[in-house]
Amino acid sequence: MTGVPGFGAQLRSHPPERQWQIVRRLEDLGFDSVWSGDHVAFNVPLHESLTLLASYTPITRRIRIGTCVYLLALRAPAVAAKMTATLDVLSGGRFIFGVGVGGEIPKEFELCGVPHRERGARVTEAIDVVRTLWRDTPATFEGRFTRFKEVSIDPKPVQRPGPPIWIGGRSDAALARAGRQGDGWVSYVVQPDRYRESVARIRAAAQAAGRTLDGFAYAHLTFITVGRDYESAKADWVRLLSRRYAQDFAPLAEKYGVIGTAEQCAEKIERFREAGCNYFILDTIVDPEQQQEHLELIAAEILPRFASR
Repeated sequence: MTGVPGFGAQLRSHPPERQWQIVRRLEDLGFDSVWSGDHVAFNVPLHESLTLLASYTPITRRIRIGTCVYLLALRAPAVAAKMTATLDVLSGGRFIFGVGVGGEIPKEFELCGVPHRERGARVTEAIDVVRTLWRDTPATFEGRFTRFKEVSIDPKPVQRPGPPIWIGGRSDAALARAGRQGDGWVSYVVQPDRYRESVARIRAAAQAAGRTLDGFAYAHLTFITVGRDYESAKADWVRLLSRRYAQDFAPLAEKYGVIGTAEQCAEKIERFREAGCNYFILDTIVDPEQQQEHLELIAAEILPRFASR
């Protein structure tokens, strides 16, 4: 595969001034985007994603902002459409709406009053609701969960007909949704061979739906830890992800981690690039106080390896 991949960074939640310092530095370092994860209730502290991204808009000029990924089933889609349209206006058209189904924390759905078993169907419909409200004045929609007639949300997004929607997930349903509805796809905890197979499935789903995928973003949420050697980096990777997701990540490190020296991490990234990935969202698995230092290291030792392609 040829071409220069895009690189973004997904940040942890820091105290506000520290958060904004890192975001400003990301723009200076040449990253293409900055991302926020999204949960209403989670195992570790996490700011509300759209509110957090809105705080980045007056302190940046170039870098894109995105959700990776927004749990759309947990929110009323009309409210999500209004908030994301506003965010796109505030950022001058720099917003990427990454959406996903979630479900690994069932109590989160209970908290929001959403049946866990309906989450996939709700996201599929909500994507269409959001796009309709972004695009049409007035807008009308008749669905299973949402119905309205001749209403309008204004102002509309700067990006027309709306911000790109990247679909997160690795299940068959997520791949089909990406092919039918997405402007991009974001994988996580997959290996390069499965990534290549998933790209083929997305393209098949798009073809069946009569869509072309010109400009489609094939992204990967990359759990990366750069260290002086593989073993020390692996120890940090396992410790921190096991805490974040409340499960043992030790058996997953060799399969799914981008771990080790800068050269070892770059080699793993290259394998994904060869499998069809053209965008890497780097989630640095380090202690929070080390995140900026880690991103500086990545910018100095990994990103230049791909800049000349």
